[in-house]
Amino acid sequence: MSYTLRGRIESRLAALLPVVAAACVLAVAEHRWWPVEAAGLMLGIGLALDVQVYHRLLPYQPGWAALPLGLLELALLLVAMRAAGVAAPLGQALVLFAGGWLLAQVLGHAGFPLLRLGYAVVGGELGRLGAASVLVVGAAFAGAGATAYALQAPVVHLAAGVHRGPLVITRREVLVGAPGAVVRGGIVVRANGVTIKNVTVVGGENGIIVDGVRNTVLDGVSVSGAKLNGILVRLGGVMIKNCNVDMLGNELGKGINISYTMDMGMTMVDGCHVVGGMEGITTHSSMTEIAHNQVSRTMVRGISMTEMSMGMIMDNEVHAANGVGIFCNDRSVCDVRHNTVVDTRSDAASGNLSARGFGVLVSFQSQANLWDNQLASNPVPMGTVTGSAITTKP
Repeated sequence: MSYTLRGRIESRLAALLPVVAAACVLAVAEHRWWPVEAAGLMLGIGLALDVQVYHRLLPYQPGWAALPLGLLELALLLVAMRAAGVAAPLGQALVLFAGGWLLAQVLGHAGFPLLRLGYAVVGGELGRLGAASVLVVGAAFAGAGATAYALQAPVVHLAAGVHRGPLVITRREVLVGAPGAVVRGGIVVRANGVTIKNVTVVGGENGIIVDGVRNTVLDGVSVSGAKLNGILVRLGGVMIKNCNVDMLGNELGKGINISYTMDMGMTMVDGCHVVGGMEGITTHSSMTEIAHNQVSRTMVRGISMTEMSMGMIMDNEVHAANGVGIFCNDRSVCDVRHNTVVDTRSDAASGNLSARGFGVLVSFQSQANLWDNQLASNPVPMGTVTGSAITTKP
Protein backbone atom coordinates (compact mmCIF):
# COMPACT_ATOMS: atom_id res chain seq x y z
CA MET A 1 0.00 0.00 0.00
CA SER A 2 1.18 3.55 -0.78
CA TYR A 3 0.55 5.70 2.29
CA THR A 4 0.44 9.47 2.36
CA LEU A 5 2.06 11.04 5.40
CA ARG A 6 -1.35 12.03 6.71
CA GLY A 7 -2.59 8.49 6.10
CA ARG A 8 0.27 6.97 8.08
CA ILE A 9 -0.33 9.27 11.03
CA GLU A 10 -4.11 8.90 11.06
CA SER A 11 -3.95 5.11 10.71
CA ARG A 12 -1.44 4.84 13.53
CA LEU A 13 -3.45 7.06 15.87
CA ALA A 14 -6.72 5.28 15.13
CA ALA A 15 -5.12 1.87 15.70
CA LEU A 16 -3.60 3.13 18.95
CA LEU A 17 -6.94 4.18 20.47
CA PRO A 18 -7.73 0.73 21.97
CA VAL A 19 -4.14 0.44 23.23
CA VAL A 20 -4.41 3.79 25.02
CA ALA A 21 -7.71 2.71 26.55
CA ALA A 22 -6.21 -0.61 27.68
CA ALA A 23 -3.16 1.20 29.11
CA CYS A 24 -5.40 3.53 31.15
CA VAL A 25 -7.43 0.61 32.50
CA LEU A 26 -4.26 -1.32 33.39
CA ALA A 27 -2.78 1.74 35.10
CA VAL A 28 -5.89 2.08 37.26
CA ALA A 29 -5.94 -1.65 38.06
CA GLU A 30 -2.24 -1.80 39.02
CA HIS A 31 -2.04 1.68 40.56
CA ARG A 32 1.04 2.33 38.42
CA TRP A 33 1.74 4.70 35.55
CA TRP A 34 3.98 2.50 33.41
CA PRO A 35 1.22 1.36 30.97
CA VAL A 36 0.40 4.97 30.03
CA GLU A 37 4.09 5.84 29.83
CA ALA A 38 4.73 2.84 27.57
CA ALA A 39 1.79 3.75 25.31
CA GLY A 40 3.10 7.31 25.07
CA LEU A 41 6.53 6.05 24.05
CA MET A 42 4.93 3.71 21.50
CA LEU A 43 3.14 6.69 19.98
CA GLY A 44 6.18 8.96 19.99
CA ILE A 45 8.47 6.36 18.42
CA GLY A 46 5.86 5.44 15.81
CA LEU A 47 5.20 9.02 14.78
CA ALA A 48 8.92 9.80 14.58
CA LEU A 49 9.50 6.80 12.33
CA ASP A 50 6.49 7.67 10.18
CA VAL A 51 7.71 11.21 9.58
CA GLN A 52 11.47 10.70 9.39
CA VAL A 53 11.89 7.16 8.01
CA TYR A 54 8.87 5.34 6.64
CA HIS A 55 7.43 8.20 4.59
CA ARG A 56 10.79 8.90 2.98
CA LEU A 57 12.06 5.36 2.43
CA LEU A 58 8.84 3.40 1.87
CA PRO A 59 6.66 5.15 -0.74
CA TYR A 60 5.11 1.71 -1.19
CA GLN A 61 4.89 -0.51 1.91
CA PRO A 62 4.30 -4.21 1.25
CA GLY A 63 2.28 -6.21 3.75
CA TRP A 64 5.21 -8.44 4.74
CA ALA A 65 7.17 -5.37 5.96
CA ALA A 66 4.87 -5.08 8.98
CA LEU A 67 6.77 -7.78 10.91
CA PRO A 68 10.35 -6.39 10.62
CA LEU A 69 9.09 -2.85 11.16
CA GLY A 70 7.21 -4.05 14.24
CA LEU A 71 10.35 -5.68 15.62
CA LEU A 72 12.27 -2.45 15.00
CA GLU A 73 9.68 -0.44 16.91
CA LEU A 74 9.69 -2.99 19.75
CA ALA A 75 13.48 -2.76 20.09
CA LEU A 76 13.36 1.04 20.11
CA LEU A 77 10.54 0.95 22.67
CA LEU A 78 12.49 -1.26 25.07
CA VAL A 79 15.56 0.96 24.76
CA ALA A 80 13.48 4.11 25.32
CA MET A 81 11.71 2.62 28.35
CA ARG A 82 15.01 1.71 29.95
CA ALA A 83 16.52 5.12 29.17
CA ALA A 84 13.45 6.91 30.55
CA GLY A 85 13.37 4.76 33.68
CA VAL A 86 9.91 3.33 32.98
CA ALA A 87 9.62 0.52 35.53
CA ALA A 88 7.48 -1.93 33.59
CA PRO A 89 7.26 -5.72 34.00
CA LEU A 90 8.80 -7.05 30.80
CA GLY A 91 6.14 -9.67 30.15
CA GLN A 92 3.23 -7.25 30.53
CA ALA A 93 4.97 -4.61 28.41
CA LEU A 94 5.53 -7.15 25.63
CA VAL A 95 1.88 -8.21 25.78
CA LEU A 96 0.76 -4.58 25.54
CA PHE A 97 2.96 -3.95 22.50
CA ALA A 98 2.11 -7.24 20.80
CA GLY A 99 -1.61 -6.68 21.31
CA GLY A 100 -1.34 -3.20 19.81
CA TRP A 101 0.67 -4.46 16.86
CA LEU A 102 -1.75 -7.31 16.08
CA LEU A 103 -4.72 -4.97 16.35
CA ALA A 104 -3.05 -2.51 13.97
CA GLN A 105 -2.60 -5.30 11.40
CA VAL A 106 -6.22 -6.38 11.66
CA LEU A 107 -7.47 -2.82 11.34
CA GLY A 108 -5.08 -1.96 8.50
CA HIS A 109 -5.96 -5.01 6.43
CA ALA A 110 -9.66 -5.39 7.23
CA GLY A 111 -11.14 -2.83 9.62
CA PHE A 112 -10.19 0.48 8.02
CA PRO A 113 -10.99 -0.66 4.43
CA LEU A 114 -14.47 -1.60 5.63
CA LEU A 115 -14.97 1.70 7.46
CA ARG A 116 -13.78 3.67 4.44
CA LEU A 117 -14.08 1.93 1.10
CA GLY A 118 -11.48 4.16 -0.53
CA TYR A 119 -8.93 3.63 2.26
CA ALA A 120 -6.23 2.19 -0.04
CA VAL A 121 -6.93 4.71 -2.81
CA VAL A 122 -6.45 7.75 -0.53
CA GLY A 123 -3.24 6.42 1.03
CA GLY A 124 -4.60 5.37 4.39
CA GLU A 125 -6.33 8.65 5.21
CA LEU A 126 -9.39 8.20 7.45
CA GLY A 127 -11.19 11.49 7.03
CA ARG A 128 -13.32 12.40 10.05
CA LEU A 129 -12.29 9.24 11.89
CA GLY A 130 -8.65 10.28 11.54
CA ALA A 131 -9.34 13.77 12.88
CA ALA A 132 -11.35 12.32 15.76
CA SER A 133 -8.51 9.90 16.58
CA VAL A 134 -6.06 12.78 16.85
CA LEU A 135 -8.36 14.60 19.27
CA VAL A 136 -9.19 11.55 21.39
CA VAL A 137 -5.57 10.33 21.71
CA GLY A 138 -4.38 13.86 22.48
CA ALA A 139 -7.11 14.32 25.09
CA ALA A 140 -6.33 10.95 26.70
CA PHE A 141 -2.64 11.71 27.12
CA ALA A 142 -3.34 15.29 28.23
CA GLY A 143 -5.75 14.00 30.85
CA ALA A 144 -3.30 11.37 32.04
CA GLY A 145 -0.53 13.96 32.25
CA ALA A 146 -2.71 16.36 34.22
CA THR A 147 -3.76 13.58 36.58
CA ALA A 148 -0.16 12.48 37.12
CA TYR A 149 0.87 16.08 37.83
CA ALA A 150 -1.97 16.56 40.31
CA LEU A 151 -1.09 13.33 42.09
CA GLN A 152 2.61 14.07 42.42
CA ALA A 153 3.81 13.35 45.92
CA PRO A 154 5.50 16.10 47.96
CA VAL A 155 9.29 15.93 47.98
CA VAL A 156 11.04 15.74 51.35
CA HIS A 157 14.80 16.36 51.42
CA LEU A 158 16.81 14.49 54.06
CA ALA A 159 19.82 16.58 55.00
CA ALA A 160 23.36 15.24 55.20
CA GLY A 161 24.28 13.73 58.53
CA VAL A 162 23.10 10.91 60.78
CA HIS A 163 19.38 10.76 61.58
CA ARG A 164 18.11 8.58 64.42
CA GLY A 165 15.65 5.90 63.40
CA PRO A 166 13.49 4.03 62.95
CA LEU A 167 12.11 6.60 60.52
CA VAL A 168 8.40 5.85 59.94
CA ILE A 169 6.77 7.22 56.76
CA THR A 170 3.00 7.48 57.13
CA ARG A 171 2.06 9.62 54.10
CA ARG A 172 2.70 9.55 50.35
CA GLU A 173 5.97 11.35 49.69
CA VAL A 174 9.29 11.29 47.87
CA LEU A 175 12.15 11.12 50.37
CA VAL A 176 15.41 12.24 48.76
CA GLY A 177 18.65 11.95 50.67
CA ALA A 178 21.40 14.51 50.27
CA PRO A 179 24.95 13.14 49.88
CA GLY A 180 25.91 11.81 53.31
CA ALA A 181 22.34 11.38 54.57
CA VAL A 182 22.24 8.35 56.90
CA VAL A 183 19.33 6.87 58.86
CA ARG A 184 20.53 4.76 61.77
CA GLY A 185 17.97 2.21 62.94
CA GLY A 186 15.88 1.55 59.84
CA ILE A 187 13.02 2.97 57.76
CA VAL A 188 9.40 1.73 57.90
CA VAL A 189 7.05 2.51 54.99
CA ARG A 190 3.37 2.57 56.03
CA ALA A 191 1.76 4.57 53.20
CA ASN A 192 1.02 3.95 49.54
CA GLY A 193 2.97 5.78 46.86
CA VAL A 194 6.22 6.36 48.78
CA THR A 195 9.54 6.79 46.96
CA ILE A 196 12.88 6.69 48.78
CA LYS A 197 15.94 7.82 46.83
CA ASN A 198 19.65 7.98 47.66
CA VAL A 199 19.32 7.29 51.39
CA THR A 200 21.79 5.18 53.39
CA VAL A 201 20.39 3.02 56.18
CA VAL A 202 22.61 1.52 58.88
CA GLY A 203 21.53 -1.03 61.47
CA GLY A 204 18.06 -1.85 62.70
CA GLU A 205 16.30 -5.19 62.95
CA ASN A 206 15.35 -4.68 59.28
CA GLY A 207 16.98 -1.98 57.21
CA ILE A 208 13.89 -0.94 55.22
CA ILE A 209 10.42 -2.44 55.75
CA VAL A 210 7.58 -2.10 53.23
CA ASP A 211 4.53 -3.71 54.84
CA GLY A 212 1.03 -3.85 53.35
CA VAL A 213 1.31 -0.84 51.02
CA ARG A 214 1.46 -0.32 47.24
CA ASN A 215 3.49 1.66 44.73
CA THR A 216 6.68 1.89 46.76
CA VAL A 217 9.90 2.73 44.92
CA LEU A 218 13.32 2.24 46.49
CA ASP A 219 15.90 3.86 44.22
CA GLY A 220 19.59 4.09 45.00
CA VAL A 221 19.27 3.11 48.67
CA SER A 222 22.16 1.55 50.57
CA VAL A 223 21.61 -0.77 53.54
CA SER A 224 24.17 -2.30 55.89
CA GLY A 225 24.27 -3.81 59.35
CA ALA A 226 20.65 -5.00 59.52
CA LYS A 227 19.99 -7.94 61.85
CA LEU A 228 17.31 -9.86 59.90
CA ASN A 229 16.71 -8.38 56.43
CA GLY A 230 18.36 -5.58 54.53
CA ILE A 231 15.10 -4.84 52.70
CA LEU A 232 11.88 -6.60 53.76
CA VAL A 233 8.76 -6.40 51.58
CA ARG A 234 5.67 -8.09 53.00
CA LEU A 235 2.18 -7.92 51.44
CA GLY A 236 3.33 -4.89 49.47
CA GLY A 237 3.95 -3.72 45.92
CA VAL A 238 7.44 -2.38 45.29
CA MET A 239 10.07 -1.50 42.69
CA ILE A 240 13.63 -1.82 44.01
CA LYS A 241 16.40 -0.55 41.76
CA ASN A 242 20.06 0.44 41.93
CA CYS A 243 20.39 -0.55 45.58
CA ASN A 244 23.33 -1.79 47.66
CA VAL A 245 22.79 -4.25 50.50
CA ASP A 246 25.69 -5.40 52.68
CA MET A 247 24.97 -8.40 54.94
CA LEU A 248 28.55 -9.64 55.33
CA GLY A 249 29.11 -11.46 58.60
CA ASN A 250 25.40 -12.14 59.09
CA GLU A 251 24.88 -15.88 58.57
CA LEU A 252 21.11 -15.77 59.17
CA GLY A 253 20.06 -12.48 57.59
CA LYS A 254 18.69 -11.98 54.08
CA GLY A 255 19.64 -9.19 51.73
CA ILE A 256 16.27 -8.58 50.00
CA ASN A 257 13.26 -10.55 51.24
CA ILE A 258 9.98 -10.25 49.28
CA SER A 259 7.12 -12.23 50.84
CA TYR A 260 3.41 -12.78 50.11
CA THR A 261 3.02 -10.10 47.44
CA MET A 262 1.21 -12.20 44.82
CA ASP A 263 -1.95 -10.09 45.09
CA MET A 264 0.03 -6.89 44.61
CA GLY A 265 1.05 -7.55 41.00
CA MET A 266 4.59 -7.76 39.69
CA THR A 267 7.39 -6.77 42.06
CA MET A 268 10.75 -5.83 40.56
CA VAL A 269 14.35 -5.94 41.80
CA ASP A 270 16.67 -4.39 39.23
CA GLY A 271 20.30 -3.36 39.29
CA CYS A 272 21.11 -4.11 42.92
CA HIS A 273 24.38 -5.26 44.51
CA VAL A 274 23.88 -7.69 47.39
CA VAL A 275 26.75 -9.22 49.34
CA GLY A 276 26.68 -11.68 52.23
CA GLY A 277 23.83 -13.01 54.32
CA MET A 278 22.12 -16.39 54.30
CA GLU A 279 20.35 -15.51 51.03
CA GLY A 280 20.95 -12.57 48.73
CA ILE A 281 17.54 -12.08 47.10
CA THR A 282 14.60 -14.29 48.07
CA THR A 283 10.88 -14.34 47.23
CA HIS A 284 8.04 -16.22 48.93
CA SER A 285 4.59 -16.55 47.34
CA SER A 286 5.30 -13.60 45.08
CA MET A 287 5.31 -12.66 41.41
CA THR A 288 8.69 -11.05 40.87
CA GLU A 289 11.12 -10.00 38.17
CA ILE A 290 14.72 -10.20 39.42
CA ALA A 291 17.01 -8.68 36.80
CA HIS A 292 20.48 -7.15 36.34
CA ASN A 293 21.59 -7.75 39.93
CA GLN A 294 24.94 -8.83 41.35
CA VAL A 295 24.83 -11.23 44.30
CA SER A 296 27.93 -12.62 45.98
CA ARG A 297 29.32 -14.45 49.03
CA THR A 298 26.00 -15.68 50.41
CA MET A 299 26.01 -18.45 53.00
CA VAL A 300 23.21 -20.72 51.69
CA ARG A 301 21.68 -19.45 48.43
CA GLY A 302 22.33 -16.54 46.09
CA ILE A 303 18.90 -15.95 44.51
CA SER A 304 15.88 -17.90 45.71
CA MET A 305 12.34 -18.03 44.27
CA THR A 306 10.27 -20.24 46.55
CA GLU A 307 6.93 -21.03 48.20
CA MET A 308 4.70 -21.01 45.11
CA SER A 309 6.35 -17.95 43.60
CA MET A 310 6.54 -17.25 39.91
CA GLY A 311 8.59 -14.87 37.82
CA MET A 312 11.76 -14.16 35.91
CA ILE A 313 15.38 -14.38 37.04
CA MET A 314 17.35 -12.79 34.24
CA ASP A 315 20.67 -11.11 33.48
CA ASN A 316 21.98 -11.53 37.03
CA GLU A 317 25.49 -12.39 38.22
CA VAL A 318 25.82 -14.75 41.18
CA HIS A 319 29.37 -15.21 42.43
CA ALA A 320 30.85 -17.33 45.22
CA ALA A 321 27.56 -18.42 46.76
CA ASN A 322 27.76 -21.18 49.35
CA GLY A 323 25.53 -24.15 48.51
CA VAL A 324 23.25 -22.95 45.68
CA GLY A 325 23.55 -20.12 43.17
CA ILE A 326 19.93 -19.91 41.92
CA PHE A 327 17.17 -21.81 43.74
CA CYS A 328 13.63 -22.51 42.43
CA ASN A 329 11.65 -24.27 45.15
CA ASP A 330 8.30 -25.34 46.58
CA ARG A 331 5.94 -25.48 43.58
CA SER A 332 7.35 -22.32 42.04
CA VAL A 333 7.55 -21.53 38.33
CA CYS A 334 10.81 -19.83 37.40
CA ASP A 335 12.00 -18.42 34.08
CA VAL A 336 15.79 -18.38 34.42
CA ARG A 337 17.61 -16.77 31.50
CA HIS A 338 20.86 -15.00 30.63
CA ASN A 339 22.33 -15.34 34.14
CA THR A 340 25.97 -15.94 35.07
CA VAL A 341 26.55 -18.22 38.06
CA VAL A 342 30.18 -18.92 38.91
CA ASP A 343 32.30 -20.33 41.73
CA THR A 344 29.46 -21.75 43.81
CA ARG A 345 30.95 -23.55 46.80
CA SER A 346 29.87 -26.94 48.11
CA ASP A 347 28.58 -27.18 51.67
CA ALA A 348 27.99 -30.94 51.59
CA ALA A 349 30.01 -31.32 54.79
CA SER A 350 27.05 -29.83 56.63
CA GLY A 351 25.02 -32.93 55.72
CA ASN A 352 22.67 -30.99 53.43
CA LEU A 353 22.77 -32.81 50.08
CA SER A 354 21.04 -29.92 48.33
CA ALA A 355 24.00 -27.68 49.17
CA ARG A 356 26.54 -29.50 46.99
CA GLY A 357 27.45 -26.40 45.02
CA PHE A 358 24.57 -26.27 42.51
CA GLY A 359 24.66 -23.52 39.92
CA VAL A 360 20.86 -23.91 39.59
CA LEU A 361 18.75 -26.17 41.80
CA VAL A 362 15.03 -26.86 41.24
CA SER A 363 13.27 -28.46 44.19
CA PHE A 364 9.91 -29.79 45.43
CA GLN A 365 7.55 -29.94 42.46
CA SER A 366 8.87 -26.77 40.85
CA GLN A 367 9.34 -25.99 37.16
CA ALA A 368 12.26 -23.97 35.82
CA ASN A 369 12.85 -22.89 32.24
CA LEU A 370 16.57 -22.29 31.65
CA TRP A 371 17.71 -20.28 28.67
CA ASP A 372 21.26 -19.20 27.78
CA ASN A 373 22.75 -19.19 31.29
CA GLN A 374 26.50 -19.27 31.93
CA LEU A 375 27.17 -21.84 34.68
CA ALA A 376 30.90 -22.11 35.31
CA SER A 377 33.11 -23.50 38.08
CA ASN A 378 30.16 -24.91 40.02
CA PRO A 379 30.57 -28.45 41.44
CA VAL A 380 27.10 -29.32 40.06
CA PRO A 381 25.95 -27.06 37.17
CA MET A 382 22.23 -27.80 37.61
CA GLY A 383 19.96 -30.35 39.24
CA THR A 384 16.45 -31.28 40.34
CA VAL A 385 15.06 -32.98 43.45
CA THR A 386 11.62 -34.04 44.72
CA GLY A 387 9.51 -34.18 41.59
CA SER A 388 10.81 -31.05 39.90
CA ALA A 389 11.66 -30.43 36.24
CA ILE A 390 14.06 -28.32 34.19
CA THR A 391 13.45 -27.30 30.61
CA THR A 392 16.57 -26.04 28.87
CA LYS A 393 17.11 -23.94 25.76
CA PRO A 394 20.52 -23.24 24.20
